[in-house]
Amino acid sequence: MLLREIAHARAGDKGNISNLSVIAFDPRHYPLLERHVTAERVKQHFAGIVQGEVVRHALPGLGALNFVLHDALAGGVTRSLALDAHGKTLSSALLSLEIPDA
Repeated sequence: MLLREIAHARAGDKGNISNLSVIAFDPRHYPLLERHVTAERVKQHFAGIVQGEVVRHALPGLGALNFVLHDALAGGVTRSLALDAHGKTLSSALLSLEIPDA
């Protein structure tokens, strides 16, 4: 299934760092997120975009995961020629990640 079937996402940025949060619609789905949405998978999903480290922070009380993507915005808002220099579309793109149904 696609991640968007069980979660929504939010994004933020600072300089050349994008910050993505994935939040389960239902707390019962949080264990699926925790098991299958790893920093490694997120880095692989954004191959060619994210040049630096991806760090994951688990927020079980919120049913969410937060990912910090370093060197992800082609230099950042004031330096990038990218159409989405803020990286807001990265949160939507992350929701196309495929994960097992169970």
